[in-house]
Amino acid sequence: MVEKRFRVLLTKSALDAHDRGLRVIARTLRDAGMEVVFTRFELPQEVVKAAAEEDVDAIGISSFMGAHNYFVREIMRGLRERGLDGVKVVLGGIIPEADQPGLLQMGVAGVFPPGTPPAEVVNFLRQQEH
Repeated sequence: MVEKRFRVLLTKSALDAHDRGLRVIARTLRDAGMEVVFTRFELPQEVVKAAAEEDVDAIGISSFMGAHNYFVREIMRGLRERGLDGVKVVLGGIIPEADQPGLLQMGVAGVFPPGTPPAEVVNFLRQQEH
């Protein structure tokens, strides 16, 4: 029997033009043996739909434009509506410290600011596998 590899959907909001961090994380996760589905410029409902269709274990969201509260709230709502409560959501980018408690309360599993070593993200996601 072949063991299912941990699958991660990486995305950013439709308003966010930055993707360098996502590309670095995508390569790092692939090198760590995870499967990565990479999307760009998605609306929250499109992210949820892709997560369901791709049967992912986690969603990584990059945010540099300040729309993270709305974007995450809508993704979390969509995941709950589809019965995908087990999908872990992590967030990276420029996230004010003041916003982090609210994001965690919404159900975000982890927040990673710029400068976070990619290996730290890998280790965190590996802990989510179990």
